[in-house]
Amino acid sequence: MKLINLFVCFSLFYSSLPAQSGELFAGAAKVSISPPAGTPMAGYYYHRFMEGIHDDLFARALVLESGGTKIAWVECDLIGINAQIVARARRLVTEKYGFRPDQVMIGATHSHTGPVIPGFREQFAPRQPAVDMIDAYAAGLPEKIAAAIGEAYSKREPASLLVGTATEESVSFNRRYFMKDGSVGWNPGKNNPAVYKPAGPIDPQIGVLFAVNRKGEYISSLVNFTLHLDCVGGTYISADIPATLDACLSAALGKNMTVIFSQGCSGNINHINTNEAKKQSGPREAERIGKILAGDVIRASTQCDTVVQTGIRHLQATALLPLASFPKDSLAWARQVVARYGESGAAPFLDFVKAFKYLDLASREGKPLEAEVQVFAIGNDLAIVALPAEVFTELGMYIKRRSPFKYTFVTTQTNASLGYLPDYKAYAEGNYEPLVSRAAAGGGEKLADTAARLLYQLKNSVN
Repeated sequence: MKLINLFVCFSLFYSSLPAQSGELFAGAAKVSISPPAGTPMAGYYYHRFMEGIHDDLFARALVLESGGTKIAWVECDLIGINAQIVARARRLVTEKYGFRPDQVMIGATHSHTGPVIPGFREQFAPRQPAVDMIDAYAAGLPEKIAAAIGEAYSKREPASLLVGTATEESVSFNRRYFMKDGSVGWNPGKNNPAVYKPAGPIDPQIGVLFAVNRKGEYISSLVNFTLHLDCVGGTYISADIPATLDACLSAALGKNMTVIFSQGCSGNINHINTNEAKKQSGPREAERIGKILAGDVIRASTQCDTVVQTGIRHLQATALLPLASFPKDSLAWARQVVARYGESGAAPFLDFVKAFKYLDLASREGKPLEAEVQVFAIGNDLAIVALPAEVFTELGMYIKRRSPFKYTFVTTQTNASLGYLPDYKAYAEGNYEPLVSRAAAGGGEKLADTAARLLYQLKNSVN
């Protein structure tokens, strides 16, 4: 496959099927991935260590098989996932269960109350001996992810898929704002009089996918929604909103069902309503939002379309994203700032952001970011797009608009975690997300265009 342009190259892996209908099999399972006490926690630019468990973390898997082709989709209750963990898990699934690597999609929900993952925001990682705990935890993850897929595969049974959408506008907010002084602010605080208006949209669409067996029992429910999972905070492990979503949907639709949450393009989206003075953090806030989303999903379950079986197809591509520029004469300063990381008041927040970014970019020696884009298509009306970053919601909405499929879910932090990918305009606006991004302006658009191209190729592959 020739290069599309200087920065985007495709390595396509395609599984073809006869166009005629075939019986679908589905299986789902979850495996606990909660870390041991004392494990360093991810999510913020300071050290935290796990004191206990509010609710367990899981790797939640859905396996689908039709006409000899099978795919697996796993979501882990983690801040992110690195490419090395994904590669090892895929290798295990290939060896044990006969999946091809490109048939396995492994993502993270982006919970901010889980363990540190090596290679994901190196600034979260404390020094020895806690690093040993991080490495030991990460080393065991591939086996647990593979176990979730294996259990789901062993449970597969004849099934039908139901797909639909709901709309929820009350729980998500764009966290970037135009300020009255002409700047663009980020998380400006409650009732800030300097705020003019939001600098971007939200994506209120909830994508829902149910697998139902011949008895009419729910095998799984998969929920795709665009909202940063950062409600709980503190030092207790929690899956955040998906924990309540799981409890509510299981109670309403079937206790044996596996509930899977998939993170949409929420790089600039959070749950904070700046027009309300009340506090919005802690387990109760996560429970409140989880209950709202569960109600939306239950209502959507009565209005779903059946996915007509014309087979399962999948494609992969690699988009090469150029690196952001940085001042080469600032590396000594960056090393000094990083050396003080973890000390109270050692440096302003954005100084840490810039320092870690400069050192990370320097270590890459000009090599572009390799961003895997993966697309599954089930039947002729449903597609799932997997992106390996914290992508701005404008880009996710663009992919959905461009998609030729009736239903398109876009999931992020999948198969790797490359950090923030803002849209082009955000780089000119400035502030946190474009400042921390390792990709140059335009990288997000390259990723989105790659996804759109794969969607059209899959759509056109059905005879």
